[in-house]
Amino acid sequence: MPFIDWSEVREEQVADGIVRQMVTAEKMMFVRWRFGSGLHVPAHRHPNEQVAYMLKGVMELRIDRERRRLLPGQVCWIPGNVEHEAWFPEETEVVDIFSPPRQDFLTGQDDYLRRG
Repeated sequence: MPFIDWSEVREEQVADGIVRQMVTAEKMMFVRWRFGSGLHVPAHRHPNEQVAYMLKGVMELRIDRERRRLLPGQVCWIPGNVEHEAWFPEETEVVDIFSPPRQDFLTGQDDYLRRG
């Protein structure tokens, strides 16, 4: 499965206003997100390293004690086990790369997202 067309990747409605598509490899996971306007992803942490790439919209992101506004074309890195949270003042699309893959996403045990 080395070539993937997003139109063929299943969309998952995680919560009201949060939709994701996931592509998982052996040592990494690629997640495409669509967040609705006014959403907040609560503070959380996970052992996985994360790189986020902004496609569309605005994301206010807090990593540890630092908070920044991210716009399309910008990238950020979140080290493993560092607390972070995000706010979406408008409809936003983000791509996250996780290493290793997020097992909680694969098993549906990502309750902090599903609560909205």
